[in-house]
Amino acid sequence: MLRPTKRYSVYDLRQLKGKRCLTHIHVKSPEEAAAAESAGIDLMSSPFDSPAAQARFPELVAAAPTSFLSCSTPHGMATPEEAIRIGFHALELGASSVYCSASPYLIEAMAREGIPVVGHLGMVPRHAAWTNFRAIGKTVDEAKKLYEQMKRLEGAGAYGAELELVPHNLATWLCRNTSMLLMSLGSGSGCDTQFLFSDDILGDYDERIPRHAKAYRNFLAEYRRLQQERIAAFTEYVADVNEGRFPARANLIEMKEDLLSEFVGSIEGAGR
Repeated sequence: MLRPTKRYSVYDLRQLKGKRCLTHIHVKSPEEAAAAESAGIDLMSSPFDSPAAQARFPELVAAAPTSFLSCSTPHGMATPEEAIRIGFHALELGASSVYCSASPYLIEAMAREGIPVVGHLGMVPRHAAWTNFRAIGKTVDEAKKLYEQMKRLEGAGAYGAELELVPHNLATWLCRNTSMLLMSLGSGSGCDTQFLFSDDILGDYDERIPRHAKAYRNFLAEYRRLQQERIAAFTEYVADVNEGRFPARANLIEMKEDLLSEFVGSIEGAGR
């Protein structure tokens, strides 16, 4: 089966470093992937961290066949061999690259096999037990540690890294001092991509939107309206059935009366 032609390759993305900031969103459904491609979004990422997400991933690829689509590897990969197997599986299903928030040890194993890998720097949600959910890099010591982590990822062979909740002026400096593509999630506009989750853009959850994000629609209100419409429709259906309004004649299939009589007669006659 032929692979869809990707809008960008990793080579293409590297050529764009420092030239313009690419739009980048995380999508979770084929509908969102298709909408992102239609809107001209440069890069997409999507879940690949559960059997259900992996089974559905080809639907996202099919929905956005000319887009660069990365996917997130499962948390808890224990060995380089497991990381390599999952990385190749993602590529076989149509991923352009894989995202991995694990250590450079696992990232290096995948990169060594030619799997394009994106790492994670700054506030890493799975490591929040060590840091809390806060901006990372506001002190000199944290900035130095962040720089060292960036260089380790670069040395491991990652072509890019998500940079989450890092002061924007530090993020800009870091981006100028690495060969990797730095993908800003709440780290300002001085990086190579501007990254947001579709949940934030669409406003489809009932929580305060993060400071670094912006909601462009209120899908939650629409979801609630649709739920009320579902309830109303089902209620009307129950009433129609109970009061004999459904099915109406227009909903029925009829057998010609003479043929029905002939059939009934044949059955009753045979039974005598």
